[in-house]
Amino acid sequence: MLRCLVLLSFTLLLSACQTDRVSRDFDAQRDFGGYRTWSWKEPALQYQPDDPRIKSDLTEQRIRQSVGEQLDQRGLRQAASGAKADVQVQAWLIVEDRQQLVSTNYGGGGYWGNPWGGYWGGPIGTETRSVDYKVSTLQIDMIDGKDGKLVWRGSTEQIMNDSAANPAARELALRQTVAQILQHYPPR
Repeated sequence: MLRCLVLLSFTLLLSACQTDRVSRDFDAQRDFGGYRTWSWKEPALQYQPDDPRIKSDLTEQRIRQSVGEQLDQRGLRQAASGAKADVQVQAWLIVEDRQQLVSTNYGGGGYWGNPWGGYWGGPIGTETRSVDYKVSTLQIDMIDGKDGKLVWRGSTEQIMNDSAANPAARELALRQTVAQILQHYPPR
């Protein structure tokens, strides 16, 4: 029973954290309407840490495709090969280990009487456990093609889980994540 309570409280805690927090920042002095073309700043996708369990050509392909589609929907066209683009795009996939302390209260806490004067109650206790989990952050940077300065950045972090166990689910999750990040590009 205690394990069920701990698991339930941890699940509720993580589901509260599960909402995607999208962060965006940009240079308000830039004329984003002047940006018409884009290209990848190689390497197009950076990994932190540079771990072969995280790094994947398939993930990079999905991110490249999703970013390209979203930029196209926003009126930016990919520059021809070898041509200078108005902005360069680079993405980062960052995976971090995190830890959460979860406390569960259990026990009597109260006394119940009966008509014959008896009462009972159990000891009150709190159990605190440390739960380890991984958080992934996808960050998309846009760098001015002329001066090389960062002009726009968007990112979101999510608790990693195994729910996207097949390639179609992974692709859908990445498409949705990239769409969330680029939802307010260009800034107004």
